[in-house]
Amino acid sequence: MKYIKKATALSYDKKEDKAPKVVAKGQGSIASNIIDVAKQYNIPIKKDEDMVELLSQIELNKTIPENMYKAVAEIFSFIYNMTDDKRKTDEKKD
Repeated sequence: MKYIKKATALSYDKKEDKAPKVVAKGQGSIASNIIDVAKQYNIPIKKDEDMVELLSQIELNKTIPENMYKAVAEIFSFIYNMTDDKRKTDEKKD
């Protein structure tokens, strides 16, 4: 079975959104572009093939369903911890 690269991107503005929403999704070259843009703007990336499969079923610019809140919250927690650790490391360099 051939592996096809897939990617989704989430956005969440706690002032405007009731839940995170899918703002980009795709496979193949589109997935590569999503990942490249994330890297270019230092947006944290979490590899989770099962989550990508679920998120890719959501229409663009639609919020995630309630039954996915916990799983997505774990991803946001992972990203927060990752960026917080990086910030602390950068502060120690100064």
